[in-house]
Amino acid sequence: MRVLMTSFAEQSHFSGSVPLAWALRTAGHEVRIASQPALTAAITGAGLTAVPVGEDPALHTVLGAVGGPMMALHDRPDYLERRHDQLSRDFLMGHEAVMTSLFYSWINNESMVDELVSFAREWRPDLVIWEPFTFAGAVAARASGAAHARLLSFPDMFMSTRRLLRKHWERGPESEHDDALGEWLGLTLDRYGCVFDEEVVTGQWSIDQMPPSVRLSLGQPLVPMRYIPYNGQVPTVVPPWLRSAPTRPRICVTAGMTTRNTGAPSTLSVDDVFEAVSGLDAEVVATVDPSERELISSVPDNVRLVDHVPLDVLLPTCAAIVHHGGAGTWATAAACGVPQISLGRVWDAVYRSQRLAELGAGLFLPAGGVSAESLRSGLLRLLKEPEFRLRAQALQAEVSAAPHPNEVVDVLERLTARHRSRAAAPA
Repeated sequence: MRVLMTSFAEQSHFSGSVPLAWALRTAGHEVRIASQPALTAAITGAGLTAVPVGEDPALHTVLGAVGGPMMALHDRPDYLERRHDQLSRDFLMGHEAVMTSLFYSWINNESMVDELVSFAREWRPDLVIWEPFTFAGAVAARASGAAHARLLSFPDMFMSTRRLLRKHWERGPESEHDDALGEWLGLTLDRYGCVFDEEVVTGQWSIDQMPPSVRLSLGQPLVPMRYIPYNGQVPTVVPPWLRSAPTRPRICVTAGMTTRNTGAPSTLSVDDVFEAVSGLDAEVVATVDPSERELISSVPDNVRLVDHVPLDVLLPTCAAIVHHGGAGTWATAAACGVPQISLGRVWDAVYRSQRLAELGAGLFLPAGGVSAESLRSGLLRLLKEPEFRLRAQALQAEVSAAPHPNEVVDVLERLTARHRSRAAAPA
C-alpha cells in the first residue's frame, strides 16, 4: 500500500515517526514523508523520501510571537494537575481559540495544506499517518479518500481537553458552541469540496507510543506501539569514553534538541546544574550548546561537557538523568529504565513528569521550583533510594512489552482496508 506520513516542520515532532516509517518500508510499502521545506534535510537524513510542501512555518518566529500567551494558558495548577473536571467551558473554549489562531493555523499554513492536498490527490495514498497537531494530514486524507490515523509520541492531552469541551457543549444550548477548531477546519475543508466532522480531529484511529500506565484512555480506537529511540540527523557516534563502564554513578543532564532548534526558553540553568552536582561522587555528562560554553566560567571536576551523545547509548550506563521534560528524552529514559528528574513546563510535559513521580520512577520539579538545592536533593534521592531504579525498570518493562513497529504494520494494513474510501471530493 501507499502510505503518506506528515508532520509540521519541527524535528522533535517528526522523529517519533521514523521507526514506523522504516517498518512500513521494510514490509514492502511505499512511504512518503511530507512537510514544509525546513524539514527536508531531517527526512532525507533519516533515509526517507521527502515531499516538501508549502512555505516554512518559521517555528522560532511563531514561538517568539505567541510563546507568552501559550505558556500562560497552561500555567494553571488545576490544568497541569489533570483535574479536568475543574476546567470551565469558558476556559476550554478560550484555550482552543488561542491554540487554533496562534498555533495550529500557523503550522498548518494554507500553502502547506494546499500543496499536501494536491500531492495526495495525485499520488493517491491508501493511508495517511499524521502528527497530532498536523491537521493538514487529516484534510489531505479526506480530500483524497485515504484512511488516516494520528501518531502519538506523547500523552493525548489534546484529545482529553477536546472531549471535555464537547461534554460541556452537550450540557448546554447549541448557541453556546463556539468551536474555533471546527470552524477553522471546516473552512479549510470547504476549499476542497469536503465537510468537517469530528473524525478530522480524532483520526479514524490513533497509534500510541506511550506505556499503558502513562497513556490517557479516551475510548478512541487505539493501536499501541513500542517507542523506539531515534536520535535525529545529528551524528550518532559512540565516543571512546562511552565504551567502558563508568567507575562511579553516571548522571546525564540535557535540555534537549528542541530548545536548541527553536530558541524556546530552557527550564535548566547551567549554573544551577553545576552548583547542584559539584562535589557529588558521580560522573556527570552534560550536553551543552557550543554557544553556551562561551558563557561558562568554570566547570566542576566531575562534569564532562559534550555537544551531543546518542541518548539510547548513554542512558543504559546512567544511574539518573536530569532533563527538560521533552517527549523524546522522557520516553528514551523510560525505555532504558533510568530514574528521571523531569522539569516539565507545559501541558503534556507536565503530565508526563507528574505521572512519572506518581509511578515512583522519578521526580517532578515544576519550572518555578528548580534551583541548585532542589536539583541536588533530587539527585541524591535517585542515587541513594533503590526504589526509584526498581520503579523505572517496571516502566521499562511496560515499554518493552508493547508491539514494536514491525509487528504493528499488519494491524495498519487491516485497518486501512476497513477505513479506506475512494469517495473523495473531486479535485
